[in-house]
Amino acid sequence: MTTAADPRRRPRGPAWAGRNYSLLTAAAFVTGLGSQGALIAAAFAVLQAGGDGGDVGLVAAARTLPLVLFLLIGGAVADRLPRHRVMVAANALNCVSQGAFAALVLVGEPRLWHIMLLAALGGTGQAFFSPAAEGMLLSSVEGEHAGRAFAVFRMAMQGAGLGGAALGGALVAVVGPGWVLAADAVAFAVAGALRAGLDVSHIPARVPGGGLLTDLREGWREFSGRPWLWGVVLQFSIANAVVGAADAVYGPLVADEHLGGPGPWGLALGFFGAGTVAGALLMTRWKPRRLLLAGTLGVFPLALPSAALAVPVPVTVLCAVMFLTGVTLEVFGVSWMTAQHLCERNLLVWLTTWYSERTGGTSKVRTGPDWPDCRPRRLRANSALARA
Repeated sequence: MTTAADPRRRPRGPAWAGRNYSLLTAAAFVTGLGSQGALIAAAFAVLQAGGDGGDVGLVAAARTLPLVLFLLIGGAVADRLPRHRVMVAANALNCVSQGAFAALVLVGEPRLWHIMLLAALGGTGQAFFSPAAEGMLLSSVEGEHAGRAFAVFRMAMQGAGLGGAALGGALVAVVGPGWVLAADAVAFAVAGALRAGLDVSHIPARVPGGGLLTDLREGWREFSGRPWLWGVVLQFSIANAVVGAADAVYGPLVADEHLGGPGPWGLALGFFGAGTVAGALLMTRWKPRRLLLAGTLGVFPLALPSAALAVPVPVTVLCAVMFLTGVTLEVFGVSWMTAQHLCERNLLVWLTTWYSERTGGTSKVRTGPDWPDCRPRRLRANSALARA
């Protein structure tokens, strides 16, 4: 005998949290938990092997350089291949590189060039992962709840980073960096398994066209033709370079010499993670009218942690600075993701409007400070000619 479904029964989650969104959020939580601890472990592994601040900087540069070199290529690859496969392959590469790094630390003294090579592999994996992951997340959410969905996603990711930083710093001090790196490798394996279950059937197949270089040229034309886009990217690239140096090199070095080692630095990173969670929670309630303005203003406080380390301030003051910076950084993160989501929607509106203008229709375009101009350059020029 069958029973009728209870109409009062509520769904397990909000309507906008579909299967893909849930898998992406769970995978981001797992990798965030491992990666923040691994960030501390990698720096102190170099220091414990006899390296200095310069060696830690070389390892950070070895990871950053391939990330910069291959990021555009990674975006083109993510446009050509199923995104979930690109993400899983990148996770597999990160899993192998971190596992090898952990083995080197656990079985003996790793050489600097070994660590740099493995860091470069990790940066390469991240370069191919990031564009595919961002595109997959943007396609997993629809409607007016996008801003809240992105805030919840980032709150889960940053909450994991909060726990990972605090736990990682403590574990590095107690059991050493090797086991923390091994845990990060396991986290990448679990995240890859989750992302393998993503459904990409709703993503339209790519229309056959030009080669990879043609895609890169077209992408550069579209990017350089939007001042709001390249301006924000340039601003955050500079800020991220400074913050990355502070997190990967300067912070561990100051902590080792003045603050008491990996434990206090892990605590400071934990407060940064708590700030990002608070910022994401704020963005679930606050919808800035001018997304890009609110986001870019949130980038400026990123200078505070570097200034605090330069003094250096006591651990309690550093933790307060890190918390505040985490809040403002998350305002930027959620605003930026929401603006990109609006950009995708706006592009569809512009395509419809352009077609109406060319065929004598009367379609109108909604504009406003939260709707950046996302038209391809060709359509912008043709629309201007049509209006003239």
